[in-house]
Amino acid sequence: MATYTPKNILITGAAGFIASHVANRLVRNHPEYKIVVLDKLDYCSNLKNLLPSRPSPNFTFVKGDIGSADLVSYLLITESIDTIMHFAAQTHVDNSFGNSFEFTKNNIYGTHVLLEACKTNGQIKRFIHVSTDEVYGETDEDAVVGNHETSQLLPTNPYSATKAGAEMLVMAYGSSYGLPVITTRGNNVYGPNQFPEKLIPKFILLAMSGKPLPIHGDGSNVRSYLYCEDVAEAFEVILHKGEIGQVYNIGTKKERRVIDVARDICKLFSLDTDSVIKYVENRPFNDQRYFLDDQKLAVLGWSEHTTWEEGLKKTLDWYTSHPDWWGDVSGALLPHPRMLMMAGTERQNDEPAEHAKETPYKETNHNNQNGHVVQSLQNTLGQKDQSLKFLIYGKTGWIGGLLGKICEKQGILYEYGRGRLQERSQLIEDVKRVKPSHVFNAAGVTGRPNVDWCESHKPETIRTNVVGTLNLADVCKDYGLLLVNYATGCIFEYDLEHPERSGIGFKEENTPNFIGSFYSKTKAMVEELLKEYDNVCTLRVRMPISSDLKNQRNFITKIVSYNKVVNIPNSMTILDELLPISVEMAKRNCRGIWNFTNPGVVSHNEILEMYKKYINPKFTWKNFTLDEQAKVIVAPRSNNELDASKLKKEFPELLSIKDALIKFVFEPNQTTC
Repeated sequence: MATYTPKNILITGAAGFIASHVANRLVRNHPEYKIVVLDKLDYCSNLKNLLPSRPSPNFTFVKGDIGSADLVSYLLITESIDTIMHFAAQTHVDNSFGNSFEFTKNNIYGTHVLLEACKTNGQIKRFIHVSTDEVYGETDEDAVVGNHETSQLLPTNPYSATKAGAEMLVMAYGSSYGLPVITTRGNNVYGPNQFPEKLIPKFILLAMSGKPLPIHGDGSNVRSYLYCEDVAEAFEVILHKGEIGQVYNIGTKKERRVIDVARDICKLFSLDTDSVIKYVENRPFNDQRYFLDDQKLAVLGWSEHTTWEEGLKKTLDWYTSHPDWWGDVSGALLPHPRMLMMAGTERQNDEPAEHAKETPYKETNHNNQNGHVVQSLQNTLGQKDQSLKFLIYGKTGWIGGLLGKICEKQGILYEYGRGRLQERSQLIEDVKRVKPSHVFNAAGVTGRPNVDWCESHKPETIRTNVVGTLNLADVCKDYGLLLVNYATGCIFEYDLEHPERSGIGFKEENTPNFIGSFYSKTKAMVEELLKEYDNVCTLRVRMPISSDLKNQRNFITKIVSYNKVVNIPNSMTILDELLPISVEMAKRNCRGIWNFTNPGVVSHNEILEMYKKYINPKFTWKNFTLDEQAKVIVAPRSNNELDASKLKKEFPELLSIKDALIKFVFEPNQTTC
């Protein structure tokens, strides 16, 4: 039996339950492997699940969504990934009945993005796709032999249907493109770190608090349960010994009715089952039984080691020792907790600050539909400036998150806005609650994954970019507050008076002349209307760049992942230099419109030449024309030079774009990339 030895493994969804146990096991057992974990930190994920791995030099955490093709492609290239273990998915059946579209988006589309990136990359030697026993559908009650790997797939709920659909894509990419795929289908898993929407941790936490244990239907449904460490070992075996093109069931023949699980937990807590167990309405459809034939995996040398009694006791001990691991989970403990999984819901890093500050791991933050998330930790070092307090909108955005970090560093008090920009009453509540000295607006719609999205989502774009921004400006004016508004310079294009490479840039007073994209049209519209508000400082940001070369919204990160790029000089914004300046502008009470870019222009090729010189000497790229680019995008892109002399006069130390790129971006990354 041939043995496969990976080098660089990407594990998706690794801050979740099963994948975190697999990641921790591989980091611990194989220090020679590089383990890169990708997770968007959805509601059922937790960075604390990865605490055992974080001090290890062979471990890297990347915060991001598998639905981002740019990010996935970038990671495959920069981390030299040869193996993918794809766990990321929405998995709770109750949620799938109430929000099935999110399951399609995550489980099918996300898998498709990964597969396509692997096909294009051409360097993947193993793609292990993690599926579920539920794709087989219901097993006959009297069956003595479980479903084997060639059994027909007959999913019965939206969750299992999306997993079956993802499997079809995996199979197709294996057949059509020769992608080296392996699929696993597993029974129910339990153990430490599991989010308590699942049966066993839910019952344990409810029993701990003396609350009833809700049983769907009559509790006669049968399930097979495997302890998490046994399952992690199974994936380790499949990684090294699994054959390409094969499917492996990860199962056990030890079955239990749901009612018996509840009784076993009651017994461990010395509770009276008759008084504690409560029967509730069943799911719309609840499979009676799942039963697997696991002989194929046994041939590879795997078998479960943990007995039910031993595993349940370990799990109970862990939850009683870590009652606050997940924070407030009261919603998850409901009989049918569908409301937990809402589109865009993310779990923030709620671990103790002392742990986070010591963490020697890399974290790359990636955007969801609203932008990028950069976690901020309350600054406990130094004295806060009590004269300043910032109210920041755009907490889950790239710029908004970075603003929080700047406030931490400078000792400025700040809070993120809770209200939606479109809801004036919510904005007023924020102002009354926070009592800020200044307000910063880094919220807005730029598109998912780019501005082309806005072309087909015009009302949503208007609500945020126009209505929301004007709402905030108006509320700030009523309360006598300065609003620093991060806008865009993508409202101009080179013309006869401002030709390309002429050094003649558009000034603040020039009228926007680019309406090629609906995004730019809305931004130009709101900029014109904001002129009526003398309490607003409008900062025209362009093609933002930061020293974080793994951030998917970073302009450099984007173009190094493209097959071809145009080569046009543009004004750009180096966030590492300019965001602190925006804070200083607030302190100086700057108002009006400002071209918020580093002086001068730089072309795509010039940036890529720097990337090749400082980061990757082997990097190559190809150019194409604007006409060729137009064939692969929906909306035209803005290209221009902004005159930054007004900003340079206010801040004479401001570096030119090329000097800033070297100082703030490429030199700091030269020895680490």
